[in-house]
Amino acid sequence: MNIAVFGLGYVGTISAACLARDGHTVVGVDVNAEKVRLVALGETPVLEPDLDRLVAEGVSSGRLRATTDAFEAVQGSDLALITVGTPAGEDGGPDLTYVLAVSREIGLAAGREGRAQVVALRSTAPPGTLARCAEIILEAAAGVPVHLASNPEFLREGSAVWDYDRPPYTLIGTDDPRAESALREAYAGVNAPLLVVAPAVAEMVKYAANAWHAAKIAFSNEIAQIAKAFDVDGRQVMELLRSDTKLNVSPAYMRPGFAYGGSCLPKDVSALLHSARIRSLDVPLLRALPASNDAIVERASVAVVQSRVRTVALLGLAFKPGTDDLRESPAVVLAKRLIGEGHNVRIYDPLVYRAHLMGTNLAYIQENLPHFQSLLVGDPREALAGAELVVVSHATPEFREILEQSPEGTRVLDLVGVFDSPPPHLAYEGLMW
Repeated sequence: MNIAVFGLGYVGTISAACLARDGHTVVGVDVNAEKVRLVALGETPVLEPDLDRLVAEGVSSGRLRATTDAFEAVQGSDLALITVGTPAGEDGGPDLTYVLAVSREIGLAAGREGRAQVVALRSTAPPGTLARCAEIILEAAAGVPVHLASNPEFLREGSAVWDYDRPPYTLIGTDDPRAESALREAYAGVNAPLLVVAPAVAEMVKYAANAWHAAKIAFSNEIAQIAKAFDVDGRQVMELLRSDTKLNVSPAYMRPGFAYGGSCLPKDVSALLHSARIRSLDVPLLRALPASNDAIVERASVAVVQSRVRTVALLGLAFKPGTDDLRESPAVVLAKRLIGEGHNVRIYDPLVYRAHLMGTNLAYIQENLPHFQSLLVGDPREALAGAELVVVSHATPEFREILEQSPEGTRVLDLVGVFDSPPPHLAYEGLMW
């Protein structure tokens, strides 16, 4: 393919060099004449292991060159990649000046050439940016068709070439078949799954990934602080944590849903925070966990209140499916708040209904919902009868079937993702989707 890469910074130079190595003819574009001069000499504008060799080989083979002329780059290209920077602005938000300016340049060049263009946004930018770029490009192109996609990169400084060749997946955010086809061809030499999603999803995934990486670093350091206070080597603790790929480093728990609860997570996070507090250790990430969890319950409560209903059916009371454990259950807290707001609440949880509650489990529910037994029903039809809103706190096959068989127009607030694609007869709302 003939590929134009706009921006010869970190991402752009690596992308251009690797694409040229894979057999494409690549022209890098940058307003900085010094970067263009360096590439023309076969030298890299950025330092990265193995990149100098790839740039030199690309230039000597004739597959890689650079220019400051946007029209020259777009002329005859099959694909244009936008890889310019999106630095933080004064308010902390991303400065999209360069992305939008390059979009206009590409649009003008496409209009001047009069040939359809495929453009992919590789720069890190928030959801909706590709749509803004599309408006600018299409206006500047003056009627020339332009096919767009989001194509975020997952490159780490210091191992970027290695990462380019071994990504977890290649992500294409588009609903345009021509854009998808062009990017499939561009990355045919990359051995990784290729996933096609909506543009805004692709844009959001990059931010989610980087926030997750930042959270892991902060978490590791906060755990190490507390461990050191106990004269424990936090490196050994985190090494053991990493070795568990069943729960710790795995898809487990990595799904948006309702708040956590039960007999372990709340008390153990509390104990960890207590240990930090009495030793005057600052662990803001860990300290935020209970507050963040409480905010999810509050969000659910507000959603019910704002629905302006009086009678609510709650499917699921235990802290998770498959148990009758009510201790620190977010569903119990939610039910308590809704009753306090004047709602009539009927609860269906088959395990809790059949259980012989005792000990701390019984004590917890008696303290928080003293008359809980009068709220429980043994038949889901009894819970739904006359309910103006059904709130689902367990993603179980039984609850899914109950809702699939419910009357037309049944209002549902899904806290846990019981449906990926809800039946059309439901008036469905997901708490965070």
